[in-house]
Amino acid sequence: MTLEEKLAHLQSTSMEQARAEGNAIIDSHREALEKIFKDHQAEARHQAETRIKAETTNARLSLNQATAKAQLEIKRRQGKVQQELKDKVFEEAKSLVGDYMTTEAYNDFLIRCIRQAVRYAGSDPVVIYINPSDASKKAALEETTGAELTVSKEDFIGGVRAVIRSRNILMDNSFKTQLDNEYDKFLFLGGDGIA
Repeated sequence: MTLEEKLAHLQSTSMEQARAEGNAIIDSHREALEKIFKDHQAEARHQAETRIKAETTNARLSLNQATAKAQLEIKRRQGKVQQELKDKVFEEAKSLVGDYMTTEAYNDFLIRCIRQAVRYAGSDPVVIYINPSDASKKAALEETTGAELTVSKEDFIGGVRAVIRSRNILMDNSFKTQLDNEYDKFLFLGGDGIA
């Protein structure tokens, strides 16, 4: 082999080896870049999923807050309407009580309450109060029941109150107390039986 052939062979071999090494470096670099690209894609996908989850959670939270606020507003309005209706119902009830107080049945009720108080007191002294609006009936009631009556300074709408001080007993058959008790217990029930 001549020197030129040796040089050509050496050059050819060197070039092949250089190409092989260059191709290996390029392949290695390509693989590294593809791995980086895949990692970047996976990270971007993960960040996108995380962001979607966070945005979904925020949207749900906002929706829940808006729903809760709307429900509170509805309940507040419902409570206000119910209170207005309750007040109207009890105003009408007071009006009906006023009508009842003009009847003979009311006079019978007063007589029954007075007699019951006298019986319950027995030999103990009892102070029996009638409402100021019934002051004109005092003499007739005292004559019918034989009990001494006192006209109250406090308006309790109607009925009778009796006090047995020796036993610390108040017998309260006043319409004001009965209406107040019913007012406190009164509830509007929804169609499903829930207040």
